[in-house]
Amino acid sequence: MTDEEPHESYLFGGAFSARLPPGSLDISEMRQVPDNQEAFVHPSTDQSVIVELLEYQAGVPDENAARYHFEDIADSAANSEILSQGQFAPGLLAFEGCSSAWQLTGRQEVAKFNEEAKNDVCVHLVLLRLPQYRTDLLVTFNDPTWIKQPSKYQRCAKYRGPLGTLSTALDGGTFPRFCV
Repeated sequence: MTDEEPHESYLFGGAFSARLPPGSLDISEMRQVPDNQEAFVHPSTDQSVIVELLEYQAGVPDENAARYHFEDIADSAANSEILSQGQFAPGLLAFEGCSSAWQLTGRQEVAKFNEEAKNDVCVHLVLLRLPQYRTDLLVTFNDPTWIKQPSKYQRCAKYRGPLGTLSTALDGGTFPRFCV
């Protein structure tokens, strides 16, 4: 396998598998990751993909669930905004038992690891609602678009890396694909 090829990775002890973008590194090999998360990062661009098994939010209507999770993630962000959101057509999903699926794209201004420099990050969410398992499956693609000085991540903003953007990742087949 080269860094140019997507690779298969087993998630949550083999309960899921995902085909991940080229060059993705497992963050759990670098630092502790919560048991309900699988997280991957590209070493040159700081783009990341996070897969989370979250408690199903029964009190949140389906049409507001992606926004709920985005706002939960954005809680520590100084500035954030939702750019677009919508529902996936049921015919596009091969994931059995998924009651609904949603996408949301937003922007956040965040600092990493208690740095003062705040970076602009485009955040793409895909939410699969699984009420029978009391689970919301959330996939987050973080795409830094502007790295401010003197962030140690400033190298990331110089070019679009192998993960590209969400649309190129989806079109090119490098966005995670899941099997249960």
